[in-house]
Amino acid sequence: MPDQRTASPAQAPTLDPGAAAVHVRRIARQDRLATGILTIIVALVLVLLAAIVGYILVNGAGKLFDLSFLTSKPEQFRAGGGIGPELFNSFYLLLLTLLISVPISLGAAIFLAEYAPDNVVTVAAKTAIETLSSLPSIVVGLFGFLFFVLQMGWGFSILSGALALTMFNIPILERTIQQALEDVPRTQRDAGLALGLTKWETTIHVLVPAAMPAIVTGVVLSAGRVFGEAAALIYTAGQSAPALDFGCLDLTSPTCPWNLFRPAETLAVHIWKINSEGVVPDLSAVSNGTAAVLMVCILVFNLVARGAGKAIARRLTAE
Repeated sequence: MPDQRTASPAQAPTLDPGAAAVHVRRIARQDRLATGILTIIVALVLVLLAAIVGYILVNGAGKLFDLSFLTSKPEQFRAGGGIGPELFNSFYLLLLTLLISVPISLGAAIFLAEYAPDNVVTVAAKTAIETLSSLPSIVVGLFGFLFFVLQMGWGFSILSGALALTMFNIPILERTIQQALEDVPRTQRDAGLALGLTKWETTIHVLVPAAMPAIVTGVVLSAGRVFGEAAALIYTAGQSAPALDFGCLDLTSPTCPWNLFRPAETLAVHIWKINSEGVVPDLSAVSNGTAAVLMVCILVFNLVARGAGKAIARRLTAE
């Protein structure tokens, strides 16, 4: 009996041309069917997304370029109020949250991806981070209310809100950055070590630049989520927005924009508040305008951050 492993090509079994043609046609039909289904799913998602964005922008377009609406203070019982303090508070809280959460998340991700031993403690830490990343924001807000607002005595303040958002943001950022570092090919680590770099130098000068586009994308996505967050801030940053005096540098004054211990209502909280109370005469116009501004801010922020991320990656990797 001839050995099949050493059989010549002439002895290999041949497919029936008719069966092969049937097989090819069946594969082609399956491919067209799968492509059609996926195309329909993507089209439905895009149509739904375009409908939501279009509805918000069309209804709030009248306020998007209204300078008075964008800079004036809100009114509670009269029509014609603006969202100036809320707009500033949203960006200020986002900046503070990123300043706190990005370095902590980056350090934790580098340690877990490159230095942490593979043992029970590391597995438990990763499991805890994944659990925290799916924690409802209302729970984070209630914890922030009990700890930062009541226990620490900071009251409804920007600092309480920023720390609550940091707790909300760190697990998501850490997982994103860690995944980006782990996706860098092993050959780049080996090449760095082979050139005489230490592990830390390889991480800082090779791995982090290589993972930078994914890291920036993760930061952008988390920033968008933080910018539109409302539940966690209702219980920590408060639902009032004092009139701000940008010429005031007294950090203890409630009118000082940079005072960390003043209440700070954001755009998302403002939408929730005015719709809950229902006492603003031009409720629909203010709500639609605020939603449109919030959406445009997130879109612009994402576009700018993505461009900056690509530019940074190009500069660091010389590609």
